[in-house]
Amino acid sequence: MRTEKRFTPKVLERFQREGRGTGTYADYTPWHRVSRGDPSSKGRSHLIVWRNRQRELLSDQEWGGLNFAGMVPGLVDLVEQFPINQDPAPHDLSRWQVGCGLKRFPGTLEIATQLGIRHPQLTEGDITHTWTSTTDLLLVIRNANGSLELLAVSCKPSSKLSKRAKELLRLEKTYWNLRGVEWLLITPEQYEKSVGLTLRRSSPWGFDEPASATAMRIACTVVRSAPWYPYSDVIRQLTDSLGGETYRHEAQRALWQAVWRGLLPVDLRRGWRPHQPLSLISREAFVSLNPILARRSACI
Repeated sequence: MRTEKRFTPKVLERFQREGRGTGTYADYTPWHRVSRGDPSSKGRSHLIVWRNRQRELLSDQEWGGLNFAGMVPGLVDLVEQFPINQDPAPHDLSRWQVGCGLKRFPGTLEIATQLGIRHPQLTEGDITHTWTSTTDLLLVIRNANGSLELLAVSCKPSSKLSKRAKELLRLEKTYWNLRGVEWLLITPEQYEKSVGLTLRRSSPWGFDEPASATAMRIACTVVRSAPWYPYSDVIRQLTDSLGGETYRHEAQRALWQAVWRGLLPVDLRRGWRPHQPLSLISREAFVSLNPILARRSACI
């Protein structure tokens, strides 16, 4: 993934020239990217195509965060590696919603001073460059009254963090809270490992082209009529209901998208084996399995 050994001021200047961190929807470009020209991150990176854009995830934890975020109702857009402003700037929601760009909010330089935190920067020889902090995932959600709101999510491999890591997360959290945006810190301690694995296995269908409403209704009917049948039998019955063996992919896509959209509250702690059933649980229990849906965050 990498040809340059580390971040340097020249690398960050290149990011700016390339328009990193700009745009929305399919035109968004992440600040940090999965490419040979970027310094590598720890762990495995992932490229996932969803909603007409390739998502660039720098770790397994971000992949898990994307899977949880993909289940949020009313999700309008999701951007990864989102750069937060160093200087005072309009509300970040102004990218998506006209009319919220009049008031200016403090940037990370001012916030760091207020918190008594040393703002991160890079130095190479005589050149110093202020570091641009980023938020792993920024969700744009249409709420019940029809307006848009933001939800910021940081994904880390553990809740055990160094003092400096906690300072930088506190800087990020304060940035969003001053804008009235909820910020979540998601670590493996906030969810069961089996849930994360189930979402990884089902993500090819969850992030596939949208299934038809009719196919998802049929999937719901089939699963509810056979709540303790093995998964393989459910898929076989659903495939037959949709038109035969050539519709097997459509059957799995319709079933898992019905699950991801909350139409089928399935126990996501299930294993991968086809003989295991799709057990239905309450809506409340289903939501509790997803830290983003439940708004569950680690402490710093």
